[in-house]
Amino acid sequence: MNEDAKKTALRMIPYGLYVLTAEAKDGAIAAATVNWVTQGAFSPPLVVLGVKTDSGAHALIKESKQFALNVLGKGQQAMAFNFFKSHEREGNTIGGEPFESGPNGAPLLLNTPAWVACTLVETIERGDHSVFIGEVTEAGVRTAPEGRADDATLWLKDLGERMFYGG
Repeated sequence: MNEDAKKTALRMIPYGLYVLTAEAKDGAIAAATVNWVTQGAFSPPLVVLGVKTDSGAHALIKESKQFALNVLGKGQQAMAFNFFKSHEREGNTIGGEPFESGPNGAPLLLNTPAWVACTLVETIERGDHSVFIGEVTEAGVRTAPEGRADDATLWLKDLGERMFYGG
């Protein structure tokens, strides 16, 4: 395979940015910026995401079977960069960001425009990422978008010309 062509072709797939959150039974929390996310079905509503197998979020989702995707909005580049690294829970904050417990127990960040709470329904384990399929059990919009909803989402390209994921 031509590695340069593969990298370029895969980088042509656009990605929104989200903070994936999960909470373990012992109260440990994981929060990580992710971008391999897509809607998988309308009925039941499903989302599909790729999660790095050696991440804290991966282990907590497998244990709890619950997670949330917190949608990052335009202008939230600093929050995306913040959750590229691991943080410990500090009361009801993680990485300095306040959260509330979602309907499924997963943390919902208070400063993101929208979120979906999901129950894990299937896991495909291959390579360095697992594919998690989650059924959306609840959703919330904190800030209604002006115009198209997808135009309100922070995109990977918004982080700068040299920011790429994978490929």
